[in-house]
Amino acid sequence: MRPMRGDNSTPDPVQLLARAAESVRGLYEQTRAKDWGLTAGQFAAALARSTEKRFREDTSCSAERFEEYLNTLHVEDLALASACMQGSESAWETFVEEYRGYLRASAGAITKNSRAGTDARELADSLFAELFGLSDGKRGEHSLFRYFHGRSSLKTWLRTLLAQRHIDRLRQSKRWVELEGEDGNGERKDGARGRENVTSPVQDPHKEKYVKSFAIALDLCVNGLRALDRQRLELYYARQMTLAEIGKKLDEHESSVSRNLERVRGELRTAVEGHLREAFKFSEAECALCLQYAAEDAPIDFRKLFPQRNADPEDEGRKGTS
Repeated sequence: MRPMRGDNSTPDPVQLLARAAESVRGLYEQTRAKDWGLTAGQFAAALARSTEKRFREDTSCSAERFEEYLNTLHVEDLALASACMQGSESAWETFVEEYRGYLRASAGAITKNSRAGTDARELADSLFAELFGLSDGKRGEHSLFRYFHGRSSLKTWLRTLLAQRHIDRLRQSKRWVELEGEDGNGERKDGARGRENVTSPVQDPHKEKYVKSFAIALDLCVNGLRALDRQRLELYYARQMTLAEIGKKLDEHESSVSRNLERVRGELRTAVEGHLREAFKFSEAECALCLQYAAEDAPIDFRKLFPQRNADPEDEGRKGTS
């Protein structure tokens, strides 16, 4: 299927969603969006932001692949985040009830054995203000929820934010030590003071290092998978085959293909995290950043992970009709 807006152009998220209108309505009904006052239009707008982010560099998104993408989204989490960004009181009550304890527990795990003296509870609670998005009395316009696209769970995304904030503070603490003068007042010889470096989820200057480390670990761990599991990933990610096409090729039911892909992804994630800790000596916080940056902001090109092989006749036929 050709791109929605002409050759070599990014698919239009509005057009993609319009063609999948029935699926979008079904996803909306699966969530508690109505309880939080989130309209179908606002939910569709959140899906459009997610779609634009995912397919920004993909010019060959077929209807089947787009439907599969929608079905992989954590739509309940996306609806909750969107409702919170819209200022829904009931959504915020749900968020605080379901996630405040989780945030504090995660912050405790991330800051454990930290040499920076970071207070776990303060780290967790400070994130609420950024999520709330207060700025000049206007709520929501600057909320960090605008960066959530539903491709990971809300818990995973929040844990990544905590990890990034913790690492920011470690770096800031290190800079203060370097900048402090003999009197320890934080003033440099030129009289300038160090300033707090508060970064957004898309402005980490160390992102490239984390993404490269993830790519190296992923390459090694993919090669360590069983041959059939490597083939599953190759067919789905590199050859862009649908679940139905993979099932036909591997003689598996479509639901089995989906379950096996989910299993392989889980095993691969565990292996990659282990490699990042052992080979790169990354902390839990840094591992979280590696995974999130790779998933959200710098998706790995799986085609480069698999050597070019002689294409099957059916694959050649598919290319001719794409």
